[in-house]
Amino acid sequence: MSLHWWIWLIVMVAIVGLILYLVFTGIRIVPQGEVWIVERLGRYHKTLQPGLNLLVPFVDTIRAKMTTRDIILDTEQQEVITQDNAVVLADAVAFFRITDPYKALYEVEDYQAAIKEVIMTNLRAIIGGMTLDEALTNRQAITERIKEATINEVADWGVTLKSVEIQEITPSKSMQQAMERQAAAERERRAMEIEAMGKKQAMVLEAEGKLEAAKREAEAQKVLAEASATAIEDIAHSIDKDSFAPMFLLGDRYMDVLRELAKSENSKYVVYPADLQQAIKGFLANLGGNKPS
Repeated sequence: MSLHWWIWLIVMVAIVGLILYLVFTGIRIVPQGEVWIVERLGRYHKTLQPGLNLLVPFVDTIRAKMTTRDIILDTEQQEVITQDNAVVLADAVAFFRITDPYKALYEVEDYQAAIKEVIMTNLRAIIGGMTLDEALTNRQAITERIKEATINEVADWGVTLKSVEIQEITPSKSMQQAMERQAAAERERRAMEIEAMGKKQAMVLEAEGKLEAAKREAEAQKVLAEASATAIEDIAHSIDKDSFAPMFLLGDRYMDVLRELAKSENSKYVVYPADLQQAIKGFLANLGGNKPS
């Protein structure tokens, strides 16, 4: 083979290799769930959809690869001062999707950082207009207000905000300590109130018990007095008829009194009347208006 033929063969192989290289370089396969932004000579040319796509080598370049799936964006925890000057720590998580890749790439420097800043700014503004109790108890309302405010601001960036969720709203450590002290003081105050109320009720019940006991004692004394009066009256009426019965009754009571005197520690001697029967008869006679016989 001549030298000329070898040169021609080498040139043909180089041309075929170059053609194959250009063909394979210009072929792009975009996976499902992604879109690719193509620039031609530094300007936006088209957006490649999932599947097989052809580019012009050395003219068309892939500017960015963007996902069409939902993106999860977690914001950093930040300090927020509430309306009543309480410091709380709050963070959120956002779920969004790129609906216009062109705007997401060319209308904002970094769409994820921009969305994060918008959410954090709205979070500070909304919680800052609430008191501490409102911020801790109205998480759902805060979430809805952040979503409403953020959707309008990110609409020009080719992004659709699907959801925003508050992950955590907690008082700072100093606020937690202050709240714990306040809760302890409140519990102690309530315990003192309950104890005082219990003592008051006990005193009322005790006073009512004493009053009831006094009433019953008075009624008992009244009944006893009426019974004694009746007994004395019966004795007085019976003196003329039969002197033995009343004399026996009074003598029995007299002996009971003497026995009680004998039990006393201060009584050393008990003197019985020599004529006990005549003394009782005289007493009964006086009750009946008669002289002793």
